[in-house]
Amino acid sequence: MFSPGLRLKNYDLHNHSTCSDGLLSPTQLIELAARTGVDAIALTDHDTTDGLAEAERAAHAAGIEFIPGVEISVSWGGTTLHIVGLGVDARAPELVAGLASIRDGRFGRARKIAQALETLGFPGTLEGALGLAGNNEAKLSRAHFARYLAATGRVRDTQAAFDKYLGQGKPAYIAHRWASLENAVSWIRAAGGTAVLAHPGRYDLKPMMRHEMLKEFRASGGEAIEVVTGSHRPEEYATWQRVALEHGFMASRGADYHGPGESACEPGRLAELHPSLTPVWSRWAH
Repeated sequence: MFSPGLRLKNYDLHNHSTCSDGLLSPTQLIELAARTGVDAIALTDHDTTDGLAEAERAAHAAGIEFIPGVEISVSWGGTTLHIVGLGVDARAPELVAGLASIRDGRFGRARKIAQALETLGFPGTLEGALGLAGNNEAKLSRAHFARYLAATGRVRDTQAAFDKYLGQGKPAYIAHRWASLENAVSWIRAAGGTAVLAHPGRYDLKPMMRHEMLKEFRASGGEAIEVVTGSHRPEEYATWQRVALEHGFMASRGADYHGPGESACEPGRLAELHPSLTPVWSRWAH
């Protein structure tokens, strides 16, 4: 059984920076985590490890344990899943090549999103979103389009942009083939990491399909799911606690923090994992 003393440490294992679609730099994210009482933090940017070195330096300066991570975009049937890799070696060749293959497709999708938005009467969104992404085509995401629509008064806020235009099934949503579930998990494991299914409550899957997805994730080498996350409502925690126990998964905890005004909670502000669960950090805590 995992040590109760370590269980009480404030681990937050899902956060984003300006290296993908976050609003804070890696250093600013770590400085925020230090203020909110985080003991150990992971940076898990979408399909990139570019911010890990900076975040690690900042965490060392702040006296916070740092876990290098990444969040990989996956296509499973018609559903986009996110797989978090924790404790990865950012230099591992399989991971480097796999992430590069995903990023290569981002700008093509962004062009199609911009075309759809122009048809809806919103010209100039590609240039606007790209500017918010630091003119980095490889990290351009729907979040940058949402921020541009909100900043130019086309929608009330970024959530409204997803609800009206950019979310799945909406008029500017562009389906895209990301990595396969098997490949994403294999890249993480080849990099010495632990594969975690991010925010399982966000996926629109019927119970039977959810069961099949979890079976495939486990068979591919997935070892944990997020139970307590800023992307779950607190009343959902018990559901995913039960799923973790039924399927033999370890449990993770992370704010899925993107920045002020865009996230349900700051790093380290979440409820603790239930004592019945085995925390994913039992793998490396000491």
